[in-house]
Amino acid sequence: MKKHFDACVDVFRTDSQTDREHPPGRESLVITSLGRSRIRSKVVALTVAATLSIAGAVALVSTEAAAAVGVENEGADCTVPALPSEGSLPTNSRLPDPFRKLDNTRISTKSDWRCRREEIKRLAERFVYGEKPGKPTSVTGTVSNTSITVNVNHNGRSSSFSASVSLPSGTGPFPAVVVYGGFGADTAAIRAAGAAVISYDPYVVGREGTPRNNKQGAFYSIYGNTSSTGLLVAWGWGVSRIIDVIEQSGGNILKADATGVTGCSRFGKGAFVAGAFDQRIALTMPIESGSAGVPIFRGIPGEGAQSLSSAYGEQPWFGDAFGSFTGSPNRLPVDTHETVAMIAPRGLFIMDNPHIANLGPRSASVAALGGAEVYKALGAGENITYWSDVADGTHCANRAEWRTPLQQNIQKFLLKTGNAPGAIRISSRAQGNLADWRDWTTPTLSDSTPNPTDTTPPSTPGTPTASGVTATSATLTWGASTDQGGSGLAGYNLYREQGTTDPQIGQSTTNSTILTGLTANTQYQVYVRARDGAGNLSGNSALVTFTTAATGGDTSPPTAPAGLAASGTTSTSTNLAWTASTDDTGVSGYDILRAPGATGGTFTQVGTSATTSFGDTGLTASTTYRYQVRARDAAGNISPVSNTAQITTLPGTSTGTCSAVATVQTQWSNGYVIQPLTITNTSTSTITGWTATFTLPAGHTLTGSWNGTVTVSGQTVTIRNVGHNGTLAPGASTTSVGFQASRPNGNTALPSGYTCA
Repeated sequence: MKKHFDACVDVFRTDSQTDREHPPGRESLVITSLGRSRIRSKVVALTVAATLSIAGAVALVSTEAAAAVGVENEGADCTVPALPSEGSLPTNSRLPDPFRKLDNTRISTKSDWRCRREEIKRLAERFVYGEKPGKPTSVTGTVSNTSITVNVNHNGRSSSFSASVSLPSGTGPFPAVVVYGGFGADTAAIRAAGAAVISYDPYVVGREGTPRNNKQGAFYSIYGNTSSTGLLVAWGWGVSRIIDVIEQSGGNILKADATGVTGCSRFGKGAFVAGAFDQRIALTMPIESGSAGVPIFRGIPGEGAQSLSSAYGEQPWFGDAFGSFTGSPNRLPVDTHETVAMIAPRGLFIMDNPHIANLGPRSASVAALGGAEVYKALGAGENITYWSDVADGTHCANRAEWRTPLQQNIQKFLLKTGNAPGAIRISSRAQGNLADWRDWTTPTLSDSTPNPTDTTPPSTPGTPTASGVTATSATLTWGASTDQGGSGLAGYNLYREQGTTDPQIGQSTTNSTILTGLTANTQYQVYVRARDGAGNLSGNSALVTFTTAATGGDTSPPTAPAGLAASGTTSTSTNLAWTASTDDTGVSGYDILRAPGATGGTFTQVGTSATTSFGDTGLTASTTYRYQVRARDAAGNISPVSNTAQITTLPGTSTGTCSAVATVQTQWSNGYVIQPLTITNTSTSTITGWTATFTLPAGHTLTGSWNGTVTVSGQTVTIRNVGHNGTLAPGASTTSVGFQASRPNGNTALPSGYTCA
């Protein structure tokens, strides 16, 4: 997501209540609270797994889910091992396994999730968002029919803020949805469903436009303006303090155990993080959150979304530590599918826009699918909804497709009067594939906790057999063990027999594994031991003996080409370039692979090159293609493929006349958003392409655009149509195009000279 999606929300909107008469007895309540709440949540059995479908809802059996009433963080008492240091983090292009603990074992019961979630929380705080402090020493405030006030005192420092309240019709007490910034959320539908709207201005808690070493707002007044905690967590801290006040109010106006949170664009990021870090929030509903929100960090570079470095630099949304990972997200020990999982099993409704690639909707769908695996493992698969199957591409629009599931989620998780199942509805425009991003499986988590008195080891595994033996690998399979003591079978350890000390050379959760990194032309004797949930190890299996193949000459493939990028793309061609591979005997050439579309399709070879560049011609206008490159050596060994480069060819020549009219959606001291840039066909015949041109004032810089192909020459900006908005009938218009620009602080000039052809 480029900056335009997030700078457009400086204007706040709230529903007016001037015409509403409130029933008597909703007087303002003054609340005082000292210290931390020690209330623990009721354990809810979650036993129903969900089936998820692409672009279609599947009916599921209702499962009870509850927010942790009175408990902001249920895992605060968990013992968490030392977190890895930044320098020790390995590179991993796949999503981290949400079920694998820091001690490298996997959870086996649903009750294990509480402390595994705490590990994920600590990793996310350390490397992504910054720390969210616990409840301050003192929180006081008031709740009335029209407002909530919050006063915080902690370690001799104080701050305060307020939020407006808009009640639905009927008699309370009511559930409530905290709406960030009053922007993008369908507040009419929320109130029609029976929930109050709390209009929350997050800027009073954490201001944008401040440097990282001088952060401002109510949060930083308490914890210091040099706090390394980013705005997203600071904003979520503000929501938590609102909930504190509601909890203490006695429940006459707003219910203490029925709070939701929502917001769009940058405020969608905030709502997402707030729901992840406060387990009292029963329903989390981020809308079009973009980079720093739901999309997986690892997927953003390949999708064309707002870059992580751009998001990190635009505003201090992330914690300060994330700056080390903007160019290397594969080193992160956590990703947003695990932020999704932190919300499980509570209600989650993610709304996304597949029409704007800058929002990273494909990466967001992967995050949802990955997090949904945790929901399913907890028996709460029907508590998550992801919905990007929408027709309107306008950013932060209120969409008819979302209205029914929005109200169903409110009824289910806040009013507790519904049981509509969740659904995964992913648009084919931006459809991610979880299988491309994970190398882990989803375990079946038992309802029971491990037996702490289990000292009985599992049965001994069957005799292993070896197959598929190469110079460096072998596949081993053995008869499965059974648990004997009640703590459950956790997996298997594999050892190499070689004398006094037998090293462990592998581990598996199933009765088969592939050993890699073996030495060529070497004999191996391997045995297997089963382990249970209490850590007991079985006896040794019988040995399997095998010998790896001889090398037989050069069997080492070249390294993968790196840095594949496209440039000079026209309507029919593009130029590719990459960094050379290396090989022990020399690289003999490269194969160029191409696949149609942004997702799906099959990569096929379209050419070869003896150098590190290639020109592909004969392409179709206004069409998206993906490219990969692989290297070959003289022995015929093939390298892994490079990164994927994606292009969209330019439109063809415009065939008519048109007009371009700009609308200023919002502006601030050093920037503005034009949305829409309305393109209208003013001719008497259908046009199949258009080109709009305008001039930026001196000192202005284009920082983002959507639904158009943009080129900039000096201060002249040219925007051409993309595939879905180029054809316009006589008199027809497209309002999907827009852009954002920065300007010198205090400069009020706007672009001029709009033309269209």
